[in-house]
Amino acid sequence: RIGTAALAVQVVGSNWPKPHYTLLVTGLCRFQILQLLKEKPYPVAEVQQLDRLEQFTNGHKSEEELGELSEQFYKYAVQLVEMLDMSVPAVAKLRRLLDNLPREALPDILTSIIRTTNQEKLQILDAVRLEERFKMTIPLLVRQIEGLKLLQKTRKSKQDDDKRVVAIRPNRRITHGSITEDEEEEEDHDDVVMLEKKIRTSSMSEQALKVCLKEIKRLKKMPQSMPEYALTRNYLELMVELPWNKSTKDRLEIRAARIVLDNDHYAMEKLKKRVLEYLAVRQLKNNLKGPILCFVGPPGVGKTSVGRSIAKTLGREFHRIALGGVCDQSDIRGHRRTYVGSMPGRIINGLKTVGVNNPVFLLDEVDKLAKSLQGDPAAALLEVLDPEQNHSFTDHYLNVAFDLSQVLFIATANTTATIPPALLDRMEVIQVPGYTQEEKIEIAHRHLIPKQLELHGLTPQQIQIPQVTTLGIITRYTREAGVRALDRKLGAICRAVAVKVAEGQHKEAKPDRAEVGEGEDCKEHVAEDAKAESISDTADLALPPEMPILIDFHALKDILGPPLYDMEVSERLSQPGVAIGLAWTPLGGEIMFVEASRMDGEGQLTLTGQLGDVMKESAHLAISWLRSNAKRYQLTNASGSFDLLDNTDIHLHFPAGAVTKDGPSAGVTIVTCLASLFSGRLVCSDVAMTGEITLRGLVLPVGGIKDKVLAAHRAGLKRIIIPQRNEKDLEEIAAPVRQELTFVLAASLEQVLNAAFDGGFAAKASLEHFSSKL
Repeated sequence: RIGTAALAVQVVGSNWPKPHYTLLVTGLCRFQILQLLKEKPYPVAEVQQLDRLEQFTNGHKSEEELGELSEQFYKYAVQLVEMLDMSVPAVAKLRRLLDNLPREALPDILTSIIRTTNQEKLQILDAVRLEERFKMTIPLLVRQIEGLKLLQKTRKSKQDDDKRVVAIRPNRRITHGSITEDEEEEEDHDDVVMLEKKIRTSSMSEQALKVCLKEIKRLKKMPQSMPEYALTRNYLELMVELPWNKSTKDRLEIRAARIVLDNDHYAMEKLKKRVLEYLAVRQLKNNLKGPILCFVGPPGVGKTSVGRSIAKTLGREFHRIALGGVCDQSDIRGHRRTYVGSMPGRIINGLKTVGVNNPVFLLDEVDKLAKSLQGDPAAALLEVLDPEQNHSFTDHYLNVAFDLSQVLFIATANTTATIPPALLDRMEVIQVPGYTQEEKIEIAHRHLIPKQLELHGLTPQQIQIPQVTTLGIITRYTREAGVRALDRKLGAICRAVAVKVAEGQHKEAKPDRAEVGEGEDCKEHVAEDAKAESISDTADLALPPEMPILIDFHALKDILGPPLYDMEVSERLSQPGVAIGLAWTPLGGEIMFVEASRMDGEGQLTLTGQLGDVMKESAHLAISWLRSNAKRYQLTNASGSFDLLDNTDIHLHFPAGAVTKDGPSAGVTIVTCLASLFSGRLVCSDVAMTGEITLRGLVLPVGGIKDKVLAAHRAGLKRIIIPQRNEKDLEEIAAPVRQELTFVLAASLEQVLNAAFDGGFAAKASLEHFSSKL
């Protein structure tokens, strides 16, 4: 019940990284509690003063009273201080205090400095008599001296650090009203020493090691109450965790790699060929830099999943970085450490996550980066994706170079139109086209159906989906370049079957169901059987479901509803002025109907369907060429005049009106549509076309031929008119698709018109165009 009266001189506090307060006090005297008056909100007691701080004017008298005890204490105190580093200001100040202060004040001062327990401090505080105080403090000094001697023998290399541990601590830290334990400080010091050991034993570069050692020195001198202490420590821990020289060993067996790729993905021959080429070169040259690949194709074709398969094939770690909607360049390069809440960029964070310096990084949706006031992330990727620069990639947070040359970067995109040219130039672009119907059937039966059966707890003994049914799903319920919608439809079928299996309901499968489902007229036969079989029939509930449940066209209609897509080509071409074009979109190829009509007017051309400037110019080119060749092809307006716009307005429409359209490839389609309108002849229903036109009637090459051909094949078209100079692009199309289609290679609009109309569209002989003037 003895305490110390003191005056609070200064209070310093902070709430970051955790609440703590530092209190600087000046001691006055000892006191003894006589009676505790109250405890809340703070203790108040009646006390009795035990001693008093006075100005000692007669030092010799005090020395004579204490005698040998005082001299012995002084000798040990001087010996302890001289064992410390005198270059430390606090130690030098303590040495001066030993000579200047009265001997009576020294026991209290040294007890608060040397390492003692709280219990020992309280015993010194309870010792009111000076002689008793000296006797209790001398053993503590001797113990501290012996401890220092032992430390100097065992840790000579770190003598300075050990002296700093026992250096004077004039301030006392108060945390939530209680004194911080010395053991916590020792633990913090040990953590810093351990961190320094990790830095020295790590395999980081010489530049990074130099920066880290400089930061660790600053950390040792920095109070933990400073906000920068936590920032610096986090930085050093990140530097230690980064895989500077840690890497995985590549699996370079080409045969095994080919088997893994074929098992994971069907088709995609270009991608597989490129990966095998990389493995072959790695066998011949160990220090090959990682390639920068960019897979460009419509959604759902497997660009992201094939990146994971490539990592599995190489035996490397895989990390995906989603770049869709990223608009801050700090996401790539990181923040500078001067900012609050700074952190490294996604590249460095990914390396820390995988723990090796040669992973496979998938930069997903690189075409959907955005600009903002925080910078352009696409520009920040220039250094990352440049093989000549990324060996010294500098993150703003690290502020030292890191080698990214061994990382295999794979970017994915739906289109290259929105990728900056400088970034596109640094990547090796590999086109990933959409799948044909045959490829989708194989993918469904190899990958999608087994996956959905596993997800829904079904087995092949419970459900059967024939290839004819799969083809019906592809043609009537989906119209896409990838297989995502097909996967969802298969999931819906599995859910419906799971309900029947769980409830014990079934439909008796007829033995001829599979054969009946082959044709278009199967619905009538199956419908009669279905009327007698009700799904909700209570009699079926008692029966076990017959396995397997066969999914036919009638079951598709019950589960998925009526077909979403019909073969409407022949219906749409039932009148003149309609032609079928082929368009390319980021989602794959599509067929596009072009409709035209004429009416009395003032010779205006109206264009609707959200057309871009290039497509509008193609329409003006088409009408100009037809007007200049109207006599040759006997094209007249409603009044019989060869001037097609004489008192006639023309309206061109491109469904669907809500979709923006642009590009030069609709030129031949517009010419064919207008030629059908003015000639009154129907365009063949199974013909689609694409190509750019000139004013002289030439047909120029266009892009996206493979996607456009696949779209025509999905729509059931049989003949396709393409520019003659696009003949080389037909090699990319699978042989089964080429065999089912007839290609017309056109170099001029005359060849296009002859192929688009049944019986040709030959020009009349020039002699018939003249009448005698005699």
